[in-house]
Formats: sequence, structure tokens, C-alpha cells
Amino acid sequence: MDQCEGREEGVPPSKTTLCGEHESQTKAQSNQPGPPTSSVSLQSDRSIGNPINFTVQPLSAAERVDQESSEVPSGQSSQQHQTDLDSIFMLLEDNIISFVKYELKKLQKVLSPDYPECLESKREDDEQRRSSREAFVKITMDFLRRMKQEELADRLQRKHPSAVCHRKHKSTLKKKFQCVFEGIAKAGNPNILNHIYTELYITEGGTAEVNDEHEVRQIETASKKPARPKTTIRQEDIFKASPGRNKSIRRVLTKGVAGIGKTVLTQKYTLDWAEDKANQDIQFVFPFTFRELNVLKEEKFSLVELVHHFFIEIKEAGICSFEDFQIVFIFDGLDECRLPLDFSKTTILTDPRKSTSVDVLLINLIRGKLLPSAHLWITTRPAAANQIPSECVDMVTDVRGFTDPQKEEYFRKRFRDEEQATRIISCIKASQSLHIMCHIPVFCWITATVLEDVLKTREGGQLPKTLTEMYIHFLVVQAKVKKVKYDGGAETDPHWSPESRKMIESLGKLAFDQLQKGNLIFYESDLTDCDIDIRAASVNSGMFTQIFKEEKGLYQDKVYCFIHLSVQEFLAALYVHLTFINSGLNLLEEQQTTSQKSETKELAVKYLYQSALNKALQSANGHLDLFLRFLLGLSLQTNKTLLRGLLTQTGSSSQTNQETVQYIKKKLNENLSAEKSINLLHCLNELNDCSLVEEIQQSLRSGSLSKYWSPAEWSALVFILLSSEKDLDVFDLKKYSASEEALLRLLPVVKASNKALLCGCNFSKRSCKALSQALGSQSCSLRELDLSNSKLQDSCFKLLSAGLRRTECMLQTLSLSLCNVSERSYEALSSVLNSHSCSLRELNLSNSDLQDSAVKLLSGGLKSPQCTLETLRLSHCNISERSCEVLSSVLSYQSFSLRVLDLSNNDLKDSGAKHVSLGLKIPHCTLKTLSMSGCLITEEGCTSLALALSSNPSHLRALELSYNHPGPSGMKLLLAGLKDPGWTPDTLRVEPAGVRWLRPGLRKYSCQLTIDTNTVHTNLKLPDNNRKVTWIMEIQSYPDHPDRFDICPQLLCKNDLTGRCYWEVEWRGDVYVSVSYRRIRRKGGGDCVFGWNDQSWSLYCTDDGPYSICYNNRKTPLSSSSSSSSVSNRVAVYVDYPAGTLSFYRVSSDTLIHLHTFNTTFTETLYPGLGFWPGSSVTLH
Repeated sequence: MDQCEGREEGVPPSKTTLCGEHESQTKAQSNQPGPPTSSVSLQSDRSIGNPINFTVQPLSAAERVDQESSEVPSGQSSQQHQTDLDSIFMLLEDNIISFVKYELKKLQKVLSPDYPECLESKREDDEQRRSSREAFVKITMDFLRRMKQEELADRLQRKHPSAVCHRKHKSTLKKKFQCVFEGIAKAGNPNILNHIYTELYITEGGTAEVNDEHEVRQIETASKKPARPKTTIRQEDIFKASPGRNKSIRRVLTKGVAGIGKTVLTQKYTLDWAEDKANQDIQFVFPFTFRELNVLKEEKFSLVELVHHFFIEIKEAGICSFEDFQIVFIFDGLDECRLPLDFSKTTILTDPRKSTSVDVLLINLIRGKLLPSAHLWITTRPAAANQIPSECVDMVTDVRGFTDPQKEEYFRKRFRDEEQATRIISCIKASQSLHIMCHIPVFCWITATVLEDVLKTREGGQLPKTLTEMYIHFLVVQAKVKKVKYDGGAETDPHWSPESRKMIESLGKLAFDQLQKGNLIFYESDLTDCDIDIRAASVNSGMFTQIFKEEKGLYQDKVYCFIHLSVQEFLAALYVHLTFINSGLNLLEEQQTTSQKSETKELAVKYLYQSALNKALQSANGHLDLFLRFLLGLSLQTNKTLLRGLLTQTGSSSQTNQETVQYIKKKLNENLSAEKSINLLHCLNELNDCSLVEEIQQSLRSGSLSKYWSPAEWSALVFILLSSEKDLDVFDLKKYSASEEALLRLLPVVKASNKALLCGCNFSKRSCKALSQALGSQSCSLRELDLSNSKLQDSCFKLLSAGLRRTECMLQTLSLSLCNVSERSYEALSSVLNSHSCSLRELNLSNSDLQDSAVKLLSGGLKSPQCTLETLRLSHCNISERSCEVLSSVLSYQSFSLRVLDLSNNDLKDSGAKHVSLGLKIPHCTLKTLSMSGCLITEEGCTSLALALSSNPSHLRALELSYNHPGPSGMKLLLAGLKDPGWTPDTLRVEPAGVRWLRPGLRKYSCQLTIDTNTVHTNLKLPDNNRKVTWIMEIQSYPDHPDRFDICPQLLCKNDLTGRCYWEVEWRGDVYVSVSYRRIRRKGGGDCVFGWNDQSWSLYCTDDGPYSICYNNRKTPLSSSSSSSSVSNRVAVYVDYPAGTLSFYRVSSDTLIHLHTFNTTFTETLYPGLGFWPGSSVTLH
């Protein structure tokens, strides 16, 4: 900053700069007339207007005596000391008055209308003088405001040096970031950032753990993920703590794949600050890129010097002390860092004026040793996220790109013509692959560039369907732009010239060489090695982005990268393809040879593709996946046609392509990982071969799914399911096979689904470990998991609980109904609820033999402040009133988060209701729904509940007390409460009610079945007054009726099952005990059989083996020891129609042994049914 005024009268020139470059002063200087010299420490604007607090705490009498006696020098009397002190303070008063008069005179001059816009007139002498002058300016502004002279105070503040520098710094950043360059815009007109900026989807949460998967894999996974339950944040709020977070946020690490918009995000943050739109409590924002810092790797700077090096206005203002400013440092692109960031060995540095290497400065900034009050924002691709230790990061955020509405917003901003924008959006939505690609902003630009050209030049033409086609079109568009815009050619001219062909080959060589080395950033020397002319490369900036020098002295070199890694991989594949076609050279061979004979060339091209496949499959993180897709896609004749002019010869034949297809299918049968198998199926798609996928699709349509699929067929099924929005919303393993192999094969689909039904699985340690790892992975989208009716050993559940505790696990609903796990597992589940990273909101443990001991274990987790559970279902869990006492204590905790508690079908009795009532009386109890249906509660318990709700303005909104016996007075109290305006429940269910519901267990719901004789098959005889049914050979003379089963020996009962119903039957032979909708077909066989359609559910009972359950043409044996049908020939059925549950039990000595429960939503009235095999019989009880 230029100095605004010459030397003041009476004050000699200073030999100390604002940065404290001190030179010794002479005694003569110290005796010059004028005020005692001081220095200004240029503190923040924010602190300028704050009054200084002169309040001093008075000392007690004893303290004053102690202090005075201790301060008197030895050998000196108190009287003499007091005389010296008086003398010193008289001199001090004179000096202060002189200083104040002098400074006030100067400030009066500064506030005159014709004074320049700068407060400081000269370089100050030293740090102390600057701080004194700074303090006096603040005191003056404070007194002016007390005198109601706000305008003068504001003017003085504006002329403060830091305020002037502040404005100039904002102006510089505004000029730098108000425009952005998309693709070829660098060589043409820039876009205004505020015009095209589209809000990105940013989520808080996760860890800084490394994810070295190929980023295209991450993109495809992310595009299938639903909105996370994590906190969504805006870029301007990046340092603001979310509700409930105690720790302040100083260091933020933002992750995101290449092209997702991290850099533009930081630019938008900086621009909004520079334009006074956001974060005005921040005094300075200093944005850096690691590309810039890499160039300074061998140099030494202090932190002050580094800031001055990049931000000249700070240096010119002489600001060298940043401790009192609110500062944000932005470091963009950690993944591009070439500095040795060794946090374990770097020495501690606390002095911002001490010179050292740039990496030491960064490490100490991040650690908080340098400028501990400064905010730091670091962006990185996922693979480099772990370069910074987790203890040095306060918050991790993920940039997840565009949501579907944001994609549309981008294209409407990109194309101002409404009709054109609508047309392009429709084209993108019509192609699933394009729609997924546009999750990434840079893909949106590539797609828009291609579609704009295709729609303009080929009206109604076919749009690209594969990635290879899309990138070929993109390359052709760039060639056209160069030919017309830069070479002066016509639209109809051939767009490939010898010059442009050479440029593409050179760029391809650069892409391939750097891909081999794992480099995405390269320098001028790398371009020179590939014979790339720097100036020509600048014109072809659609192929890569160049970081040009923008400010004097800021950059020592030019840095290059392709606009996205996918473009680099496409050009690398194109280079390998061109090299082989033109010279026969296989660049993928260790020892490169050239083939001569035509038959040898056919073998060589086959080997080229096979070697590429093998290399890609050997990669641990899939870094050659996309390269392989492109290389194989380029072999298609249709794609070669698109590149005519660039390709001078043809390459592989259709026979070679078919051999490559067979080779891929062979590899698919080698038990590859799911990710590698899926990429091979993408490769088949690029080769236009869909035979394997179509074969599986046909099997899915016909319902004839094989139990003995090959690995290739399983991979094809995964590929199909991952492309289906419907299957990813709710994935039901039973549709395919409820086996461990099916679960392991289909785990990628489980991870990508919103809800997974894994009911009835017999989990081993192997499958539980795989499921646990899936739950805790970054790519898992699962929100609801149903493990009902599954066998879970303690060791298996311990593995699962580890996944549930992972920070990345986003599971919200877990059903363990009918799992009957042991106490150890409930202890592990309690620890999950107690975990700060657990996101569970709903837990269903119904129909399990919990007993009171398990509830006591669970209560530890429920009481935890970290517990976020809102719904707990404990219906039919064999718990007693003692569990109610435990749960009542949970209700009294202030951290209690439950909103829904279901205790139905437990014999809790009145004592249990009383315990729950005590919890409901607690003022901070937030329970909204309580169900105690079928709990043996009488008038006494209902009265306690009614009084609890009347005595406390409870949050409870719904109370379910059906299937109890409230009695006249209990019923009266409850119904009167509904009319009481002080009562909060607005839903109360007490019917059905009566003394019959006080019978323990399920038998309280018993109903006597009545056979509908109009449905009985003619081979079924009804002796014992229709209480027994027997299959006989003789045809019975029943009258004709449209409801009668004519082929299947079956019958229906008249009882409509609309509430809770229970019945028992005794069987002999082979029978189906069933429930069915009335509309089941009566004429014909096959799909008329109970359990072999989607209108009926059956338990198959046989003397020859275990029970089986049947539904929708699928029969599943029940392998548990409790299902052995030889033990007992009596079974029970329980239907809870509103709850959607159908349970089968084996009856042994009046004890119910659970066999299986169907969980569904019944859409029609149900009726009991029976089916018979020859020689069988059933007796109704």
C-alpha cells in the first residue's frame, strides 16, 4: 500500500518498518520533541470498535500490605520509596498528556474532509509504538461513539490501515474469483461464477480414512446412494458447529472425487466473503492451492513471508502480526501435494516470523502450533484423505456432487435458452448412464458440450449410449472447435488435420505415460517429453486445464492436468489403440514387439485386449477399470466410424471382438470381487454384448431362478439389480435365494439398497463379517435392515455390532424379530446404542424370548446420552412387570430419546402398568406412542395410566390398550380423559375389551374354525360334525358350487381374520395349514395350491421330514431342531392382521415352540385354509 502522507511535523523519520525491521536508535532520536513514539500492531477491524475495559479489581487490605512490602527495594525506607514513586508518576502523567494531545491533534487532521484515505503517515518505529498508537485509536473511537459521533468514529475506522488493506485484499480476491473457466472457456470467454454456480450437496460426517477405489467406482456408488441422514451443510457455513456439537470447528477436511466441484466450492466461499455476502466476522481469507505450494518446495519462508509472497497487498500494508485477526486459510488439493508432510517427525514451530520449509509451516499450522486461532479448510480427493492425522481434523465433510434437482438447475443455468435446456435435460433423463454420469459437475459440462453439438448437427439423431461413445463425441467436438474457432475453417471442413492428429497422439502419450506413473498433475517438462508445443496446447485447452501465472511473483512454473481423470484415461486408451493400429506395437507388453503378418496381427490384437484385461484385474483399487472400458469400446466398428479421419486403418475384426467377449465371460467365472465383475460387465456393454445380462433378465421374468448359478451369472444378476431403482429401494434376498452364498454374491446390491430384507438366513461368521464390513463401509447406502427369523450366534452378532458402531454406518432401522439371540448379544446391542456414532432410530425385537434379564441389559444403552433410538418394539417378548420397572427408570432420564414404545402381548399385568405410569408422570418424558395391547391389564392398571396422564402435561399422543379388561370405571376414566383439554393423547384404543382377554399367552385370541362346505374338494370327507377332514379315494357327493376347489384337494373356512386370531389343528400325513385371500383361484392346479401363489401362505407338515413354509411359488424348509414334525403333530396359527404378522407354532405339552413368522402388509381379508395329500387328515381344535 502506498504511503498517503509525508513525515509529520516534529517527528523524525523512523528507522523501523511496520514489519518491525528494527534499526538501532540514537539517544538524540529518543530526545526529539513530540510525543513518546509508539507502534501500531494492526489488529482486527472487529476489535476496533470494542471499548477497552479499564476496570481493575481492588486488592484487599492484606493484599495491599503484602504487595507494598514486597515491592519496596531492600535497604530503602517506605517513605523514600513513596517519594520516588510520586515523582515517577508525575513524569508519567506529563508523558501521557503529551502523547494524548499529540495524537488527538493528528487524528483531528486525519478526520478532515481533504485528508487522504489512509491513517498511517509513515513507517512506525517499533512494535511497542504501533501497539500504543493502535490502542489510542480504539480509545478515541470508543469515546466518539459515547458522544454519539458515530459518523466520525466510522470514518476513523475506515482510515485505519488494516481496514484499507482489508478492502484492497477483498478487491483482489474478487477480481481473481469472480470468473471461472469451464473446459475450453479458458481460451475464450470466462463464465461469471455467480451466474453459473449451482449449490453442491455437502454432508458432514465420516472420517478422514483413505478410499483408494477408482473414483469412477465411487461415482457410480454415490449416484445410487439416497440422501444421507448426516448433516447437510452449505459452503458459507463450513466452520459453523452443528447443533449439539460442543467442540469448536477450526480445521475442516473436505473430501470429494475429481471433478466434483471442490475447487469451485472454495472459490465461491472466497468470492462471497470478498463481496460482503457472508462470513463478515472474518478479517482475511488466504486461499492457496497445493499446486502453487509445490513450486516452493525447495525454498524457505516464514508464515508472514509466505502470505506476503502470495498476497502483495498484505505486504505493502506492512501487516506482519496475524494473531489478533480472524483468518481463514484455504489449502485446495491435498491429493496434489508434493511436499513431505511428516506429522510424526516435524519440529514444533510457533513463531510466524521464523523461516523454514513450506511443509513445516503447513504441518504446524494444521497442528495449531502456528496461529492457533486461525481457521483452516483443506480439500482433497478421498485417496489422500489420510495424509492428515485424524486428531488434527475437527470436522470431515463430503462433497457428493449434484442431486437430481441440482443437475437440472445446472443445465438451466448453462443454457439460458429455456427450450434448449429442457430438451437437453430430457435427453439426459432418457439415458440412465448419462444421468448417473452427471452426478459429477465436470461430467455435466462434458455431457452438455456433446449433446449441444449432437442436437444441433444431427436433428433427432441417436444419442451416445456408452461411455466410449460419449468421449469420442467429446473429442470430435473439441476438434471441431479448434478447426473452426482457431484455424478459421468452415463447419463442413474435415476436422482432423495432420496437425490435430499429431496433437491428439501427443496428448494421448502424455496421458498414458502419466497414467502408468499414477500422475494426474504434470509440468512443462512432461509436455516437452511428449513433443507437445506449449502454445498449441493452450489453444487445445478443452483437453486439459492450464494453471497460468495470474499475479506477479506468485508462480514460478506452469502446471497442467486434464479436466478430469476420465478424459486422461480415454486419451490413454486411444493412444494405445492408435499405436497398435499404426505400428502393431503393444504398449501393454513388458517387452514391446511389432507384429508383421496379418494372421499374427489377429493374434496380437487379441492378446492386446487380453493383456489389458489381465492388467486391470490385477489392480487392487481398479485404477485401470475405465481405461479398459475405453480400450475395448474403441474396438467396435461403430466407434471407429465416429473417429474416421483420426484413424487411418481398421483394427480388430468382429471375430476378435467375439473372442474377447468369451474371454471376459471366462474371467467372470473365476470368483472375482464384485467390483471387478461389475466392471467386466461394463466392458461387455462397451462391446455391445448383452447376452449374459439378457439371459438373467429372462430368468427373472419367468421366475425360473436356478439354485446353481455360475459366478458369471451371479455377477450379471448384481449388474442388473444395481441398475434397477425399484430393486434398490427394497431388496428381498428371498426372491433369489435365502442362502449364505446368495447373500455374499449379492452383497453389493445390499450395500446399494435403501432397505434390505434378509429374513430367514442362517448366518455364519463368514457372512456376518461380510455384512458387518458392508454396513461400516463408506459406500453403503443401507437405511433399513430386516434380519427377522434369522439364526444369529453370539459370535455373529458381535461381528455385526462392530459394523453398527462404525461412523460410516447410516442404518436407521434394524429388525431382529424372532432371532432369539442370547444375553451376550443383547449386551453387545446395548453397547451399540451407547456408541456416539450409532445412527439407529428404530429397533424391533418383537417375538423374541428376551425375558427380563435382556431388558435390563438393554436399558444401559437406552439411558446413554448418545442413544438416538426413537422406536423400540418389544411385542410378544416374554417379559414381565419387572421389565416395566426397568423401562420406567429409563423414561425418567433427561437424555431419553424414545418416542414409540410397543409392549404388546406381554403378560405385564396391573403392576407393569403402574410402573410405566410412574415414568409417564416425569415432566421431561417425551414418549408419544405407547402400546400395551393384550397385556392382562385390568381396571386397576388402566386407572393408574389415566391418572398419570391427567397429572402431567405429557407428550403422549397415542395410547393402545385394546385386548385388556379396563372395567367400567377404568373405561370411564380413560374416555373422560379424551374430553379433558389438559390431556394430550388424541388417539385412544380400548376395544376389544373384556374379561376374556385376561387369559395368559396367545390362546386368549382363540377362535373356533368353521369350514365353508361350499369350498371343500370332493376327495375330502367331513366326519365328526365337520370337526375333522380326511382325504379319501371315494368322491363325495357335494353340490356344484363356483367356490369349490375342483382339482386341488383343499378347503377354506368361513372365519374372516381381520383382528387377532389363534387356532390349533392336529394333522396326519402331508398337509398344508394355510391362510389365504378369498379370491384364490378354485379351478385348475398349480397356482391354485396354497402357498404357491402370492395370495396365500402355508406351513407344510409331513411325517417324512421337517416343516417347510411356502409362499409365492417358493418352498423353504425349516432346518431348526424345533421344527421336527416327528416330535408333535399339533400346530398353532396366530394372525395379527393389523400388524401384518402370521406365525406358526409347534404345540408340545401346551407349550408353543415358534416355527416361523411372515411379516407383510395384508391387503384383503384373510381366511383359514387346509390342503391335503392322499391319506392325510386334520382335526380342528
